Amino acid sequence: MKQCTSSDPVNITLKVIGGKWKPVILWYLKDEVKRFNQLSKEITGITQKMLIQQLRELETDGIIKRNVIPIVPPHVEYSITSYGKTLEPVLQAMANWGQKHLATKTKNQKNKTDDPIVK
Repeated sequence: MKQCTSSDPVNITLKVIGGKWKPVILWYLKDEVKRFNQLSKEITGITQKMLIQQLRELETDGIIKRNVIPIVPPHVEYSITSYGKTLEPVLQAMANWGQKHLATKTKNQKNKTDDPIVK
């Protein structure tokens, strides 16, 4: 039996983009530069503390870039790096699967409500 280790490719990928928020953050940054407040408003349910933590981890891994604009008050913008852009096919595959899953789930729920109740 093959043993799962921390050096397995899937584990390495999950270490970088795994979790509830990192793929969502990357999805919002894939096409445009965003300020922290924009991300905070667009990503429903994430706390500021968690957003800061996830952004820092993605920056440390070279997936996103943090740019401080020295104006008063200072603005911070985040963008995906060219290295981070290599994750776009992964994110797109996740989005495609999510759409198909939602359609399947909706279809299955509709079919359940259409079925006559058998007693």
